[in-house]
Amino acid sequence: MFVHGFEGSWTDHPFWLTRFLLIDQSDLDRILASDVKGVVIDERRGLPLGDAPPVPVVGQEPLTLPRALLATHAAASFEDERARAQAMVATASRDIAGLFASAHAGETLRLDAFVPIAADVIASISRNPYALIAITRLKKRDEYTYVHSLAVSALMTGLARTLGLSEQEVFELGLAGLLHDIGKMVVPDHILTKPASLTDEEYAIVRTHPEQGYLLLSRHGGMSEIILDVCRHHHERIDGSGYPFRLKGEAISRWARLAAICDVYDALTSNRVYKKAWSPAEAIGRMAEWTGHFDREMLFAFMKTVGVFPPGLLVRMRSNRLAVTLPNGRRASRPRVRVFWDCRARGPLPLEELTPEESLSGDQIMREEYPLDWAFTGWPTLSEQLIAGDASGLPAGERCVA
Repeated sequence: MFVHGFEGSWTDHPFWLTRFLLIDQSDLDRILASDVKGVVIDERRGLPLGDAPPVPVVGQEPLTLPRALLATHAAASFEDERARAQAMVATASRDIAGLFASAHAGETLRLDAFVPIAADVIASISRNPYALIAITRLKKRDEYTYVHSLAVSALMTGLARTLGLSEQEVFELGLAGLLHDIGKMVVPDHILTKPASLTDEEYAIVRTHPEQGYLLLSRHGGMSEIILDVCRHHHERIDGSGYPFRLKGEAISRWARLAAICDVYDALTSNRVYKKAWSPAEAIGRMAEWTGHFDREMLFAFMKTVGVFPPGLLVRMRSNRLAVTLPNGRRASRPRVRVFWDCRARGPLPLEELTPEESLSGDQIMREEYPLDWAFTGWPTLSEQLIAGDASGLPAGERCVA
């Protein structure tokens, strides 16, 4: 049934909302155990009084990749795509806000209405991988919830492409990004927009949003496993410190690991009511330092997606040389590195600064390497020396061809 209100004082009922769709036995038990004297229901939005079967699952066809998404998109410059991205963000954020509001009011969630938005996101990322992501960073505080969903969709789409996932997975992950926080519509606005630290009780309410969103989405027949998993588990962490189930390691799907990185990155680089945005480089640097939070290989792939690497990272180039990443400077999408080591000869090289190319015609960053695997002890100090252009701290090397 759809609960329209409770009789008596607001302190008598155990919920932070007075209007919601009652579908769980546990919620019914909480009402029966409370001091509520009566409940007002809306029969237009839920079951009427009397004997009736449980709330049915809304029948929908399984999500399939729209043909339009198989079309190729000509590459566009950052400036050209930025104009299209600005218009798309303005329209899509209003559409997302309206769809969330409809679901909040008890209406059936129109999942199909999110598909064109996901298609626009994927098309924009295909034309230029950076423009839409840059535009969504400029979100206003009062539109954070909706533009955040759009931003996470764009980041997840880009990362999925970097990881070489199938087009069907890219599509579903784009949709998952749009829907991952839909459970927040049950969280009161005064908590979401509070300009100060949350109380333990308020934080506990916020932490219910993954499960609330999962319950809402799971009522739709044919719902994608990827979307359900991302919605429910995007706050889990590799070391088990996340929520709602404190999953660890391999118990967390690769989709949820991907979503966790994109969700946190956009939150850190956005202005919020309680904090100023961090720069992309600062956000990536902090995320890299949080041991146990994120899948390390996927986080490195994310760095390649957004073109931002924390200074001092040891990386292997396509040319089989080792390099240290340098401060990004003004162009965050064009990382710089300083090459210093020959992987085949296992010995030092003359220092060379370069900007890796995205095409295969030039050298590229391939993966992160671990300093101790190359006998680089005291890497923090050594990396600072290399960034400063000083190679005196490098070991002599073996000087033998592998």
